[in-house]
Amino acid sequence: MISIKKIGKLKITAIALLILGTTTIIKNSHANESASSLLSKSSNQSDPQIITSTQGMVVSSQHLATAVGVEILKQGGNAVDAAVGVGYALAVVDPCCGNIGGGGFMVINQADGEEIFLNFRETAPLQATADMYVGKSEEASQQGYLSVAIPGTVKGLEYALANFGSLPRNKVMEGAIALAEEGYILKAGDIEILQQSKKKFADDPEIASIFKNNNQDYQIGDRLIQEDLANTLKQISLKGESVFYQGAIAQKLVQASQENGGIFTKEDFTNYQIEAKPPLSCTYRDYEILTTPPPGGGSTLCQMLSILEGYPQSREKSTQQIHRRLAAMLFAYRDRNKYLGDPNFVSVPVDKLIAKEYGAELRSQIGDRAIEPKTVGFHTTEPEGQNTTHYSVIDRWGNAVAVTYTINSYFGAGVVAPETGIILNNEMDDFTTIAGKPNQFGLIQGNANRIEPQKRPASSMTPAIVKKNDQVTMVTGSPGGSTIPTTVLNVILGVIDEGKNINQAVNTPKIHYQGQPNVVLSEPSALTKEQVKELTAMGYKIMPFRQWGAAESLAVEKNGFVGGQDLRRPAGSAQGF
Repeated sequence: MISIKKIGKLKITAIALLILGTTTIIKNSHANESASSLLSKSSNQSDPQIITSTQGMVVSSQHLATAVGVEILKQGGNAVDAAVGVGYALAVVDPCCGNIGGGGFMVINQADGEEIFLNFRETAPLQATADMYVGKSEEASQQGYLSVAIPGTVKGLEYALANFGSLPRNKVMEGAIALAEEGYILKAGDIEILQQSKKKFADDPEIASIFKNNNQDYQIGDRLIQEDLANTLKQISLKGESVFYQGAIAQKLVQASQENGGIFTKEDFTNYQIEAKPPLSCTYRDYEILTTPPPGGGSTLCQMLSILEGYPQSREKSTQQIHRRLAAMLFAYRDRNKYLGDPNFVSVPVDKLIAKEYGAELRSQIGDRAIEPKTVGFHTTEPEGQNTTHYSVIDRWGNAVAVTYTINSYFGAGVVAPETGIILNNEMDDFTTIAGKPNQFGLIQGNANRIEPQKRPASSMTPAIVKKNDQVTMVTGSPGGSTIPTTVLNVILGVIDEGKNINQAVNTPKIHYQGQPNVVLSEPSALTKEQVKELTAMGYKIMPFRQWGAAESLAVEKNGFVGGQDLRRPAGSAQGF
């Protein structure tokens, strides 16, 4: 386990991984080009890979899942129908990150103006306690059944479909079922993911039986068929959420947990509920942002925007403007780490954090030099894993959906309950597992996020819908652990302040700063050599890092929809019709 005190001695990639968790560059649909080369090309083009449509659009990190969503739209489904179909499809074709064994957030803006936030984040089991990992191995909260929280994805997707969809469940799920039952051809990026995760497959024969080919490694061109997952999806298609939370699937999950050191009970599943409420709303210049209330990262995004709104709008990124953006990030992450938690268990002063007056107060403290994190009462951060995925959807009627969901680490807890094909999350590590002790990312978490039964862990996930004059202009979000709010910030500022189109904003190299570790992550070409020199003189520690996040986004323009596919995950695509 890595201590914060040792950060100064760590190599660049090790420090960055404290912030990002495990990062992976997927190489798939863009032949053999790396994400880095694609980004380099896009930064030299005025309009990289522009995809437009007039009847609907889906953008995700896996092109097969994107195609499932577009087909649903073509069949007359609305954006929620497509979002549900994509969610199930990603569980098949993006198994490291897409899921039905995890949880997440969904923001919906209906064409009639109704705005909805769905919280289907996982919850701690009823038998969970604040000290349940004391005296256990460091992997207890990260690997195996004791690390698994109660999944919420199926309940969330089914609630969305029942309340806001228009097509029957079997039509929405048929694409995902076909991909699981008939399989799909593995590309270079798929193999890379499997190779990086071989250690996870070693401890659980069920997950190994899926992602090993007769005990051998899969090769490029092999077909991956997931029969158990196909059967699970068929059961959900026929019976809905009840089979997952009260029926045969729940029984299998509980049995597997109890036989392998976990603490699941059937009551954990029958008691699980999602939350449906209005999204968090804040403004920036003439725009409204709809995003996640606690325990999500929306308040962090809104606080940064509130601080930066007081500065003049400019298309140029001067060193001074970058400094101001970094200071805004620092203040917002300080408050995130101090206050953020499940609002059903702790008080989170959201109204204060996103208030314009508070933004002005913080802005007045930004001078000409870097602010030392310790001088503003900074605490350490608590990011979830990088192995999350985001997708954006809009339909011909103007209904828009932003979804970010996760299983935390790569392939979650590394376990699959027999006969289910469901990869289970390790979200318990997102809680404060042991007071004062770093989690798997080397970071210490706060008391507001301590483990309690049925509590949801704090999250940085920040799906967002941007509106102007009550009309949707942008749908965005990203994976990336604690970097998610700053990734979304960079996209929004890129469009609104810097005049970029959505594809340019998504693929522009970006920066991230959260105060602990006290380094500024910088993607290649995000800063000029002169800016690095000037920022260093101001007191910042600049750390070059290859790339992170995948802000699969879209924009609404005068003549239709424009896709913003993030080239950091080349397997993805923006598709419309």
